[in-house]
Amino acid sequence: MSIGQEVLLLLKEEVTEVEYNRYIKQLTYDIKKSTSDLAVFYAPNTLVSNWIKSKYTQKIAHLFEVKNGSKVTVSISLKDQLDKRKIKKVTEQKAGQSLLNPSHIFDNFMVGGSNQFAYAAVKSVSEKAGELYNPLFIYGGVGLGKTHLMQAAGNVFQNQGKVVIYTTVEQFLNDFIRHVRNKTMERFQEKYRKCDVLLIDDIQFLSNKEGIQEEFFHTFEALKGAGKQIILTADKHPKKIGGLEKRLQSRFEHGLVADIQPPELETKIAIIENKCEINKVTLTKDIINYIATVIESNVREIEGILSKLHAYSQLMHIDIDLQFTKNVLKDQVQENRANLTMDIITKSVSKDLNIKPSEIRSKGRSKNLVYARRIAIYICRELTQNTMPQLAQYFGMKDHTAISHTLKKINELIENDEDFKVKIDELTNKITSNS
Repeated sequence: MSIGQEVLLLLKEEVTEVEYNRYIKQLTYDIKKSTSDLAVFYAPNTLVSNWIKSKYTQKIAHLFEVKNGSKVTVSISLKDQLDKRKIKKVTEQKAGQSLLNPSHIFDNFMVGGSNQFAYAAVKSVSEKAGELYNPLFIYGGVGLGKTHLMQAAGNVFQNQGKVVIYTTVEQFLNDFIRHVRNKTMERFQEKYRKCDVLLIDDIQFLSNKEGIQEEFFHTFEALKGAGKQIILTADKHPKKIGGLEKRLQSRFEHGLVADIQPPELETKIAIIENKCEINKVTLTKDIINYIATVIESNVREIEGILSKLHAYSQLMHIDIDLQFTKNVLKDQVQENRANLTMDIITKSVSKDLNIKPSEIRSKGRSKNLVYARRIAIYICRELTQNTMPQLAQYFGMKDHTAISHTLKKINELIENDEDFKVKIDELTNKITSNS
């Protein structure tokens, strides 16, 4: 048994069984990299790594001193860090350009109705470079997975031995300017026109940049003419990118244009479950559903939320339950929903249920109206800061006691009627995603 393993066993005696199994036990000691004054450990993910660093590195160092009398510096790194360095080196040798993220692969991209078409298009292109949908243009909002999909294809191409260049428009522009200044444009043109696959992010930033648009047009034509694959991303459809030359716009549209929409509730839940599994965080179904309804369209928020919950839980020595989650995310939720109003919510509910907003706010008592009104009242109460008297006034009800009675009835329905709960969750997700 190595000294690193012995130290971890000593630490086991000083922590709770839960903490040991959840965190300490997951550390692995690298005997080859460690020295007399350096102890190298690997953690499986950033959550475990950050937790150990903040709480136990000094204790581990002390136990090393107890065991062999020498003072050591404790290093906690990610388990796959060495492998990533190797991949990085190989990638640099192959492409010589901005690196692809090796973790961006098709297998860990969560597919749902909002991104299924874009996923299928990129997957098809990755199987037949230059033969299908060239160029492939993907557009959508921030944090929806455009770069992940593009780089997943890039990783497939790279594994096939193709020369892949991944870059952003900003990097492309900086490279262009540098070669112009150095009077080495031939090198620039050879670099970008001799690759097998060109992946460019944020193409909207070509807008109103005439010189770089001219150069990009000729690069595009050279690659397309040679049957090389081009994949582009932007935050909007080519037609809506202002300041873009018509000839570029028409060429972007000549291949296939695929959009990615904000994820629906089921996809958000699947993403959260996947991130929990990767980061070894255990959350109940209610907590996962709550997080799915409070995050907006940017799914990058998920890892930040999980880290925040984990950190608060450990620092405050509190188990993660639904109420704890709501308290931790309170400020974030309020910020996300700052622009929501009762009008916006009522209009969204009315559109989804095909009932006029004025009817929802009327005193009508038909079954459909009561159903819609209950949902609107509940969501307004959950997503806005309006008081019960304000809700009563808005929905034309007698007073706050009528709202209180309605909310009680709604909570009973949520508890006992799964279909009603699903409808509430779906509408909440739509409203927060579009806010």
